[in-house]
Amino acid sequence: MDPVHRVHVKLLACDLLSLVPSSSSSSLLRPRPRPRPPLPISRAETLGVVVLRERRPLLLSFLVDDGSGCVPCVLWLNHLHRRHFSASTSAAPPLDVVLAAEAAAERADAVRLGALVRVRGRVGVYRGAVQITVADVVVERDPNAEVLHWLDCIRLARDYYDVA
Repeated sequence: MDPVHRVHVKLLACDLLSLVPSSSSSSLLRPRPRPRPPLPISRAETLGVVVLRERRPLLLSFLVDDGSGCVPCVLWLNHLHRRHFSASTSAAPPLDVVLAAEAAAERADAVRLGALVRVRGRVGVYRGAVQITVADVVVERDPNAEVLHWLDCIRLARDYYDVA
């Protein structure tokens, strides 16, 4: 098991969008210089400005632009709409599901056009395009956060992600 398998790997959009699906697992692979094997990545973190926001009844989709590209992100809001919580049953959803739904709704409200956000989540492919299924989104208040994120990404790529 690779040490970055369950870690939110800090990546720039250009690196994130260059990931390729793995044939042997659910993670994506980050190509590395030969003769090193590709790096499996299942979770990622990116930071940038929200440039597109589309809210639907069960999900919020948005694009995060960090200057090197735009990363599609999806925040699911369907916690209370699952089959076993439908209106046909009289049982109320468990408290943890209700709390998760409230937290997702708060995160969705925080995502505004032009906001600088840090997004963490699972990396996947939908209709042939790489996207992040959001686990956490935070609005950054520090204007230097974007530059610091770029520096972190470059340092981590050079010192950790690209070494065997």
